[in-house]
Amino acid sequence: MSLTFSLAHLMGGLILLCGFSLLSQRRLAAMITLYQSQAFLLAAAAFWQGYAQGEVALYLTGLITLIIKGVVLPIGLRHIVQRFNLVRAVETAMPVAISMILGVGLIGIAVLVVLPTTPGAVSLTREDLAIALSVVLLGLLVMVTRRNALAQIIGFLSTENGLVLAAVGMPGMPFVAEFSVALLVLLAFLVVGVFLFRIREHFDTLDLSGIEEIERQGR
Repeated sequence: MSLTFSLAHLMGGLILLCGFSLLSQRRLAAMITLYQSQAFLLAAAAFWQGYAQGEVALYLTGLITLIIKGVVLPIGLRHIVQRFNLVRAVETAMPVAISMILGVGLIGIAVLVVLPTTPGAVSLTREDLAIALSVVLLGLLVMVTRRNALAQIIGFLSTENGLVLAAVGMPGMPFVAEFSVALLVLLAFLVVGVFLFRIREHFDTLDLSGIEEIERQGR
């Protein structure tokens, strides 16, 4: 049982570290690499939880995560970066140091919210939920602190990884729910990809602050 706890916590902690590291990156290539690493770790966590819980569905969840989030989505994101030549650092809404301090605060809030409100749950489930909520909040913070549309999408995808981490850590979670979420994320990515191409076609930029400035000039 101690090995189950140790490996689950290790993988959850590494997933959280990837989510936190997104706050320190200003280049899209590095953010995509961190997201891909997070996806690989999430797949490994699903495989391990499948073994620990004896749930075949979690193996399928890990396989879907590995293929869609670890391979397909990063390839699509890198294609967009190359297609739009997005090699320069993206603009942030606040200094990186301040966003990282806020990230630490959000992790503390997640722990304070989850642990006291789930006293009857299994220790592994409680701690996984605290880590998962931290990943969700950090993903939302990435979305808020980045002005580039593609960087905000990466933050959204990281947030969804936190939701999946919470799902795989809870015994009895229906596989159909996890499968539906994966398909919805893939569909949303395809729609957003088309949306980004349309934005670049009309405004010649993916920087949202630049788009707002163009709109103000057009009024």
